[in-house]
Amino acid sequence: MAENSRSLTVGEVAQRSGVPVSTIHFYEKKGLIEGWRTEENQRRYERRILRRVAIIRIAQRAGLPLSLIKEHLDRFPAMPITAAQWDVLNRDWRAMLDERITSLIQLRNQLDSCIGCGCLSLEDCPLRNPGDQLASEGPGARLLAAAQSEKAPE
Repeated sequence: MAENSRSLTVGEVAQRSGVPVSTIHFYEKKGLIEGWRTEENQRRYERRILRRVAIIRIAQRAGLPLSLIKEHLDRFPAMPITAAQWDVLNRDWRAMLDERITSLIQLRNQLDSCIGCGCLSLEDCPLRNPGDQLASEGPGARLLAAAQSEKAPE
């Protein structure tokens, strides 16, 4: 892409987005954003990259891994992300966050039964051994042990 008056240096992107230069380089290395090199071998980015960086930061703040963020942003490679595209991302990410919130609430509520337990009842512990169907067959990773014994030479 040719350099134009609307392009930003990596330092300008970092300053305007509020993230370190190293993070901009990292995002580019991971394929989350892209830029180009000038004839003088300097990195340049379109100004529209600022919205994409903001979306990445919002998603990270929500606890989404970069691989998942990239997977979702790759559905919308053209910049900038439109309001309709943001609605799609928001819906998808909201569903994931709702699942995570539900899981964390359940975990928090199960912790109440741990007070004073000291993990002395691992057979009954809903956190350490939830719904263990193979406990009656003995301790340890029963499926793994079975798979290894099938592979072992006789």
